[in-house]
Amino acid sequence: MKLEAYLQTAIQAAKAAGAIHLYHRDQDKGVSSKSNFSDLVTVVDRLSEEKIREIILASYADHAILGEEEGTIGEHHEARWVIDPLDGTVNYAHGFPCSCVSIGLELEGVRSVGVVFDPNRQELFTAIRGRGAFLNGQRIHASSCTDLRQPALLTTGFPYDVAQDRRNLEVMGRFLALGLPVRRPGSAALDLCYVACGRFEGYWEHKINPWDVAAGLLLLEEAGGKYSNFSGQDYHYGDALLATNGHIHHQMLEVIQTP
Repeated sequence: MKLEAYLQTAIQAAKAAGAIHLYHRDQDKGVSSKSNFSDLVTVVDRLSEEKIREIILASYADHAILGEEEGTIGEHHEARWVIDPLDGTVNYAHGFPCSCVSIGLELEGVRSVGVVFDPNRQELFTAIRGRGAFLNGQRIHASSCTDLRQPALLTTGFPYDVAQDRRNLEVMGRFLALGLPVRRPGSAALDLCYVACGRFEGYWEHKINPWDVAAGLLLLEEAGGKYSNFSGQDYHYGDALLATNGHIHHQMLEVIQTP
């Protein structure tokens, strides 16, 4: 019952933040730059994170929260919420409707609850460890594609310092050279959800943060997918990430690891 209560809190917080996204969508978003012209933040990021923290702490005042905008508050070593109040900020700032709220809960370091809410499409992805993954209440599964060249539909993302770190340009070039379709939507959380529900077969990215993937990784796992680092070993925050439907995981690793 406690996990279900945590899930309901996450859903409440995600929908409240999503409402803030929609309210400000056609208004002045207060866009500014964090570190360079492509690393943007809006007033909506901050307002959404404040609302999420308010809702979580109202029920669980002793829990720790790691958020993209305000960092970590609390020192609870058994329960930590990992939140991205607006994943896909650059998209949102430009009016491109590919953005979401991502809320994950880790219990004793184990991803246990995950919620990703896309207010643009009114799509709510939810998962509790061991109980499956769902989209608007309907069970979802990763795709059954077993051959990368069927072809699989892939997605990736690029770091803000892509001009200095060009590694992913090389990897993407290898997949494109095989004639595979590759997309770059701009929201890691939704990329993972889309692999979980079968819209994509695989996703990879070099530089991502815990709040980008904390919820999506649980959703993928509960939908029958697989994830690892680029060596095929257990993924830890900070590693390069490969996430797939499971069937094409080793095929994608071979391409990524090609010298």
